Amino acid sequence: MIKHPITSIFFILLLVPATAAAAVFDRAAQLEVIDAAADVIESRYVDEDKAHGIAKALRLSEDRWKEPRDGNSFAKEATAFLRSISGDGHLGLSYSEKVIPQQDGDAVFSAAEMERWYGPQINHGVEKIERLPGNVILLDLRVFPPPSMAGDVFAAAMTVAAQGDALIIDLRRNGGGAETANLLTGYLLEGGRPLSGSYNRPTDTHSYATSPAWVPGRRFGPTKPVYVLTSHKTFSAAEAVAYDLQALKRAVIVGETTGGGANPFEYRRVHPHFAVDLPESRSVNPITGTNWQGTGVKPDVEVPAEQALDKALELAGEALKRK
Repeated sequence: MIKHPITSIFFILLLVPATAAAAVFDRAAQLEVIDAAADVIESRYVDEDKAHGIAKALRLSEDRWKEPRDGNSFAKEATAFLRSISGDGHLGLSYSEKVIPQQDGDAVFSAAEMERWYGPQINHGVEKIERLPGNVILLDLRVFPPPSMAGDVFAAAMTVAAQGDALIIDLRRNGGGAETANLLTGYLLEGGRPLSGSYNRPTDTHSYATSPAWVPGRRFGPTKPVYVLTSHKTFSAAEAVAYDLQALKRAVIVGETTGGGANPFEYRRVHPHFAVDLPESRSVNPITGTNWQGTGVKPDVEVPAEQALDKALELAGEALKRK
């Protein structure tokens, strides 16, 4: 299944709670996973030249895996190693205490796991909506869930936001997620505006994306001031929102340069208990012709993250006075 870039940039999850007891894997079992990971990375990682180098480094890393490790520790150490040799914050290894089923498309997440990361206990990522002085609306989003889980929650949040004269979207603690990131743009842009698509290496295909022509609830609209707050922790789908709105000159980005993760990824099963978090695509913005991989989204107004809200409020006040 080919996913939109925002669909899979952004499931930065572990497959099992950290408190679960993890089985212990000896040297032979760890090397089995490492070899399988090297094979799938070499054949599917988005940058073909880089893929060969990563796979080679993995196959030469036998001395790193001498000691027995529990599944969580092995996945954590393998992830750190993969990211150190690739510079890709999405590439990693995930562990599941339960056996990962072999399925078409290599789906590995159960409904319960999706609920854990995107469910009502975190209000599906909508942390706070607040009306600030001057009729400025603050919308604090911590994750972007799949629309099938929480499209109605985002529609409700944006219907409230539509009453504001200016909007501040706080993504400073948002590590990514799914297609509600694209849905969000539909409330701020006219339908059909160009958003980041992707190139997928395994299928050698390009996908394209535009802002939704229709969204449920009320639109904030394409003209009122919008400010997006960022930090070094802003990642993946959250970066895509900031990058696309910046490229379209629809929002002012305030805060810090973001984390720099623009390669959409899939989970690829390489062992009954392990899956590679494998970037198989690269995001491509049709306006800039590139993306934010490795560089992050650079703010229009650079301030420390903890000062970003105050600065955005100042800018919003000035913009509303001019109007």
